[in-house]
Order: sequence, then C-alpha cells, then structure tokens
Amino acid sequence: MAGGFGGPTGGEDFEGKVTPIVVISCILAASGGLMFGYDIGISGGVTSMPDFLKEFFPVVYRKQQIPGLESNYCKYDNQGLQLFTSSLYLAALTATFFASYTTRVLGRRMTMLMAGFFFIAGTIFNAAAKNLIMLIIGRLLLGCGVGFANQAVPLFLSEIAPTRIRGALNLLFQLMVTIGILVAQLINYGTAKIKGGYGWRVSLGLAGIPSLLLTLGAIIVTDTPNSLIQRGKLEQGKKVLKRIRGIENVDPEFLEILEASRAAKEVKHPFRNLLNRKNRPQLVITIFLQVIKYLIALVNVKSY
Repeated sequence: MAGGFGGPTGGEDFEGKVTPIVVISCILAASGGLMFGYDIGISGGVTSMPDFLKEFFPVVYRKQQIPGLESNYCKYDNQGLQLFTSSLYLAALTATFFASYTTRVLGRRMTMLMAGFFFIAGTIFNAAAKNLIMLIIGRLLLGCGVGFANQAVPLFLSEIAPTRIRGALNLLFQLMVTIGILVAQLINYGTAKIKGGYGWRVSLGLAGIPSLLLTLGAIIVTDTPNSLIQRGKLEQGKKVLKRIRGIENVDPEFLEILEASRAAKEVKHPFRNLLNRKNRPQLVITIFLQVIKYLIALVNVKSY
C-alpha cells in the first residue's frame, strides 16, 4: 500500500489531451514491468543450463547425468538452487513494505529510480558471479527492485494517465511483464547454444537493458501531480497537471486530486484497514489467487 491514491475519486472524465509526455512517460515507466517479467522468465532457463549448474550447483548437475532419472523434481531438488530462485520473491515481498513508505514520502518517480538502481546492481552481481553468494546477493537486489517497481509503477501509470484511457495505460505494466517473460525465454533459447560456458552470463547480463530503461525513464519523467500535491507541493502539482494534460483549465481535476489527497491523509492505519469487514472480500480473493497460482505451479513442476 503506497499510502497514496490512484487518481480522482469521482470517476469523472476530465478535460485533457493524450500528450506526448504522457505516452513517453508511461512507456518508460512500464519498463519496470519488462524487468519483472524478464527476471521471472530468465531464471528457469538459466537453472537448466549445464554450464551454470556445473559451476554453482554441481550436485544438481551430477543428478542430471544419472541414467534413468527422468523426474525433474528429483533432479532439481536442491536447497541452494531453491534459494537462488526464491530469494528474489522473498526480497520483493520485504521491499514492498519499504517502497510503500518511499512512494508516499519521496514520490513515485524517486521510488522508480531506486528500483532502477537495485535492478542495475543486481544484474552486475549476477552476470559477474563467481560463487553462490554473489548469485544470491544479485537475486536479493533484483527482488528489491521488483518490490519498489511493483509498488510505484502501476501507481505512476494510473495517476499520470487521462481518466478515459487510465485502464488501458495501467494494463501496459502487465503487458510489459508478459513481454519480458517472452523475451527471456527467447534469449535463453539462444544463449543455451553458446559454446564456451558463458551463455548463462549473457542471459543474466542482458537484464541490464530494461534496468537502464527504467532508470533513464525515472530520471527523465516528472513526478505525478497526485504525488506532488500529496507532499504539499500544490503549485508545482498544478503546473505539472497542466503540462501533462495539454490544457490550461485543470481546476476541476486539480480540486478532485486535492480532495483525494485530504481523504488519503485521514487514513491513519492503511494496513489495518485491510482487515475491515468491507475490505475482506477483496483481501480473501487476492490471497486465494496467489495460493491457487502457487498450487498450479507446484503441480506442473511435479508432473513435468
């Protein structure tokens, strides 16, 4: 929970144009989803590369050489390998709580910039890894980047987009996640054929491209009017709102954002409010969606 607000509360279609700055900002910001998707897709392919396993997980590599052992569950049943894969998600979960604070206090743009730095550092550690510790540190840093990006990017997209296309631009993040997974699979297919035992380094190192895109985007784009107004920068927020909407008369939307900011500040315990009766259906559905996804993945692994 960012402690912010995703846009005007009244659901009105305020006047405004789809300006180039909005399109460019949304594309650059959505590269955070590209990085997330790439991280999800790349790990599965890398952990099946013999050269990678031979260097970091020799026990798993030797299991692959056992004749008649066809079960992937048995081949990849290794705590170190599981730690390599799951450390990203553990770090992302933990980082989300810190990102909630930075998104509210420092702004969406600064949080995305921090995510970009985490991604770059994690990519360097992974691509240059000499031992398992470097790999785990790299994955932890990438996980922190995922936590910060997943907190700030969807909020940034929903706040900067005009109301009539807000849903479409917000889905850009999910689209980028899917594209990132696809790109990772294609890259793994190519790097697995590289001779010399460094294909896995190429796969992990290419994560630097979306990392740089997100970092560059966070440097170029402006913070959202909602974030500026929430932090008390009313004049700057109104100026940015005029710029991204391409019109001078933004008073109706400005007043709506101002009211939403006031209402958001009255919420003293956002996490505790999740347990309120009116919020329980959404909370239960969200939890069960993740549990079902995990169970499906577990069944697929065991039956592979």
